[in-house]
Amino acid sequence: MQHLLLGGAAAAVVLLGVVLLLRRRSSSSARESKRAHDAAQEREPPVEIGQAYEFGVTEFTDHHSGDRVAVGKVEGFVLFTEDVPDSLSEGDVIRAKVLSFNEGRTSADATFVARA
Repeated sequence: MQHLLLGGAAAAVVLLGVVLLLRRRSSSSARESKRAHDAAQEREPPVEIGQAYEFGVTEFTDHHSGDRVAVGKVEGFVLFTEDVPDSLSEGDVIRAKVLSFNEGRTSADATFVARA
């Protein structure tokens, strides 16, 4: 009986250590993300409204309107591109025209122009 209690206590200590380690990692990741966001707000966007840029599609997301939006980056600056063809896949290179900046000027909305 005593061996079971010691084994259970040891397992609880190991589990607590794992939980604390995971929590520490996630808070570190959150701090890093916040620093990157703050830095993005302080710099001038590397794109201009009305200009078209080429970039690779890194992922797709759903717009609040329900439409599929391609996500990509120009010099680390995020562009959300609407009106993309259904045949477009992650990794495809596209050309998109910047329409507007989002709040904080840390990203922008664009419209699809062509495959590059």
